[in-house]
Amino acid sequence: MSASFAAKLIAWQKKHGRHDLPWQGTRDPYAIWVSEIMLQQTQVATVIPYYNRLLARFPEVATLAAAPLDEVLRLWSGLGYYARARNLHGAAQEIVAAHGGRFPRRFEEVAALPGVGRSTAAAICVFAFGKRHAILDGNVKRVLARYRGVKGYGGDRKIGDKLWREAQRLLPRRNVESYTQGLMDLGATVCTRSKPRCPVCPVHGGCVAFRRGWTGTVPAPRPSKRLPHKRTMMLVLMRAGEVLLEKRPPSGIWGGMWCLPEAVRKTDLEAYCLKRFGAHVTEIEELETIAHGFTHFSLDIRPLCVKVSALVPQAAEPGLVWLPFEEARGAAIPAPVRRILAQL
Repeated sequence: MSASFAAKLIAWQKKHGRHDLPWQGTRDPYAIWVSEIMLQQTQVATVIPYYNRLLARFPEVATLAAAPLDEVLRLWSGLGYYARARNLHGAAQEIVAAHGGRFPRRFEEVAALPGVGRSTAAAICVFAFGKRHAILDGNVKRVLARYRGVKGYGGDRKIGDKLWREAQRLLPRRNVESYTQGLMDLGATVCTRSKPRCPVCPVHGGCVAFRRGWTGTVPAPRPSKRLPHKRTMMLVLMRAGEVLLEKRPPSGIWGGMWCLPEAVRKTDLEAYCLKRFGAHVTEIEELETIAHGFTHFSLDIRPLCVKVSALVPQAAEPGLVWLPFEEARGAAIPAPVRRILAQL
């Protein structure tokens, strides 16, 4: 059964799979690693321009390791899940420090890099080194759950362990690269979350979910859970064509990125801006509220445009910088801050 599944998938990939992605056709583990990190929880079409820009700026691991984190975050800005960018930068530095700048070849060493893990390490080792490892990303979980008729939510540990066993069982001895790419392509283009195109699937004849009419319910969606709803107020302090940005703490949401200062509601804003930033406020205008969704909560941002007439000389507070408006829009800022600045 496994040989039939693998053989059909490999033949389908060669004829109908994707062959022109910018990270294909290379054995460079650095380029493959960058693509696999960017593809975590992000679609191919979204990743491609970010991948091309980052590789053009940092063509090898040493240049990425030597770059300031700010520059890496700036190139990542808009792609989301910014912990990936921090992990990428940290892993590059680890490769230089612990591996002499050579990307490790052993699976265990690849998996131990920040932000990598078992499935991503497997994909890197398959495509860069031709090794035989099973992968199990989100798309592959869906393919295998339907093919084997594994009910339940793939994020559940027991279900995940079962799918890992199936991934190992179905793994062919040869043509692992075409097989692995075929799994990815099938999940992305045919065995999609909604409206899967089962009639054109090369393995639908052996698919339990297809035979039993389970494709709409297998795999089970993430258990519904009401997401917490949070609110914040951001200050767009503007003076003489410049805007004030504040560096976020290195960890947490938007860690290490530049952001607009936040303030507590019902704050005396004029007194707060004078005390904290040395800014004399002449006018405050409320802008359109921005709604932004995270994995674990949703956030409403209430932006206030704060016009500043003068600055009181005072010791510069670390992590604060006044930037020309256009320069600020090109800095390492999160997507909602970019949207706020676009309103002005």
